[in-house]
Amino acid sequence: MNVRCHVSLISFSMVLFAGSGYAAEPAEVEQFVKARIEIGEMMTNYFKGGTGYGEGQRPSQDQMRQMGADINTKLTALLAKHDLTLDEYRKRSPGVFADDAAVKSYLNEHPDLKQRYEALPLDRMGRGGSTGRGY
Repeated sequence: MNVRCHVSLISFSMVLFAGSGYAAEPAEVEQFVKARIEIGEMMTNYFKGGTGYGEGQRPSQDQMRQMGADINTKLTALLAKHDLTLDEYRKRSPGVFADDAAVKSYLNEHPDLKQRYEALPLDRMGRGGSTGRGY
């Protein structure tokens, strides 16, 4: 009986500590939520109204490269305000936003941010089932 008790206790401890390893810190949630909101708003404004490539035409490869470079420059500047780099944000944001309870809790405490967050396009923000770029 003593062995079962120890095994159960060890198993429970492993589950408990494994779950806490995935929890995002509140300051990190705040940092990433605010960054995601600003990125989403910036990207929405960037593509607002189209860029006039013509009816049904896609931008050329050169135009796509220029847009990508411009967007990365803007993202880098925006993320710097949140003490993040573009690579750091792309690497860590999936883990932070995977803690749905922490994100929802933070947003519920900040109704103004929650309204802006919920106004973001779901399919482009790495939410709503689509991967998008994960911004």
